[in-house]
Amino acid sequence: MSAPSDCWEVYAIKYADRNARTRADSFIFDDNHDAPHAMDYFMWLLRRGDRVILVDTGYDDDEAASRDRPIRLNPAEALVPFGLKPDDVTEIIVTHLHYDHAGGLALFPNAHLHLQTAEMAYATGPCMCQDTLRMPFTAGHVCEAITRLYRGKLTFHDGEAEIADGLSVHCIGGHSRGLQAVRVRTQAGWMVLASDAAHYYENFQARKPFPIVVDLQNMLDGFNTLYKLASKPDLIIPGHDPLVRAYFHQDKADHITRLDIGPKSRIAP
Repeated sequence: MSAPSDCWEVYAIKYADRNARTRADSFIFDDNHDAPHAMDYFMWLLRRGDRVILVDTGYDDDEAASRDRPIRLNPAEALVPFGLKPDDVTEIIVTHLHYDHAGGLALFPNAHLHLQTAEMAYATGPCMCQDTLRMPFTAGHVCEAITRLYRGKLTFHDGEAEIADGLSVHCIGGHSRGLQAVRVRTQAGWMVLASDAAHYYENFQARKPFPIVVDLQNMLDGFNTLYKLASKPDLIIPGHDPLVRAYFHQDKADHITRLDIGPKSRIAP
């Protein structure tokens, strides 16, 4: 199914999962804290005509071994069903610099990056003296972003910015200082790729914050922003929820879910 010419196709690409988790790992306030709670790892691909933009990169085999968090599919290999090789990717929106979102930057050497100014300042600033805040980052990934900057292949954005017609980024913060969500026009309406502004549907639906957070107020305010940016709540796409693959349509391969045509049925709040 082809999208209208002024709309973007949007795909969620699963490259890893982590099932040995509990609800305490996903929600600060939860009565059932020891119940199992699985997590999927995604990157996203946007396509309109000949233009292809990757949103985040996943992480590679070296990072998987370093953190003992195996990946099911190398992010570069995950793009094969689209007929894309790593060198074909020329634009990446980096929602934030945590290892599972920027850990594959080196896999796509030709890509120009879009990043919030606040995220680079945070990832290279005094907050990284704190072990807890530094934990989700890996120095090599941050250095790769800096290398792109010095190659003239990084654009900074401050707050809200239009990347292309029908495609914009919006700084939310909370989980990371410069975390940005992506708003994209689709045939189903304005869709918001929340990334880690909401890891799960339950984070924003029940206003339950995720435990890895630098600014709790920004995270909570960000839930409201997601609702404002999307045409309807069904088009808010959380960053790590396995339910995304259940609500939307599989496309091209087992690890790919098509989002822009909308969910199979209404998503319960």
